[in-house]
Amino acid sequence: MAYKNPSLLNKEMDKQITFNYVSYLADIKYGYTAFSKSVEKIGDFSAGIQFVDYGNFDLTDEYANVNGTFSAGEYSFNLSGSRMIDSVFTVGLTLKTIYSSLESYKSFGLAADVGVSYLSPDRLTTIALVVRNGGKQLKTYTSSNDEPLPLEVEAGITKRLPKAPLRLTLTLRNLQKWDLTYLTAADLNETDPITGETKEPEEAKFFDKALRHVILSTEVLISKNFHLRFGYNFQRRKEFIIEERSALVGLSGGFGIKISKFHLSYARSSYHLAGGTNSFCISSYLNDFVKKK
Repeated sequence: MAYKNPSLLNKEMDKQITFNYVSYLADIKYGYTAFSKSVEKIGDFSAGIQFVDYGNFDLTDEYANVNGTFSAGEYSFNLSGSRMIDSVFTVGLTLKTIYSSLESYKSFGLAADVGVSYLSPDRLTTIALVVRNGGKQLKTYTSSNDEPLPLEVEAGITKRLPKAPLRLTLTLRNLQKWDLTYLTAADLNETDPITGETKEPEEAKFFDKALRHVILSTEVLISKNFHLRFGYNFQRRKEFIIEERSALVGLSGGFGIKISKFHLSYARSSYHLAGGTNSFCISSYLNDFVKKK
């Protein structure tokens, strides 16, 4: 949670260590590991490392002669901190160093995430807002090729039902940009089969544009040590679906379970008919390994 919004760091995460790993598409892999620590009367803190491994590639010349191989990857070191400003509001900040290596091309940048969250007195409702990836590329891949960081504004609300084992979440993504639709080359060059004239592409409707910002999810709290989770990403389904075979594109599902001193989580996200991703997480509290007198 601290990776997505630093204001969600809290004292209940004291001395927690977590490892996340995702098997992405096209043999791409990425992950995140972090450790959190609470400091009384100061705040809650965490340090983490994020990585993306794109794998190995053949190094070829313009004549397709293979001259070896090269690798590509990106890494980020994150420092996060949060502090309660009263009994219900918490603010948080994450500072990130970003390093990218693509064959002989290197890039370096600095970024920050700023978040604020509200937890209702009955602890059933959480509302959060975060501005992510505000910063600058300090070293470019090539000269005179400065690239902006992917600034994003997100908001979310989670509600746990008081008399049912359900937790419902609404997440709004990319609030800094209203229209997330785009036109492909095929859309721009579609012709009328009768007249041969180029068709003017239709503009997306209001609700189509609005729903592309929305992710809905739910968590079924079967027991204290076992949860089921489901999600639906409107934009992912709209952009990756094949009309003839819609399948489960845009849907995700998984579970969380506690076994002894470890919390294990797994999720499967369907991106396209061609495949999806598998996410794994394991976390534990170091205090659980200390023998109590």
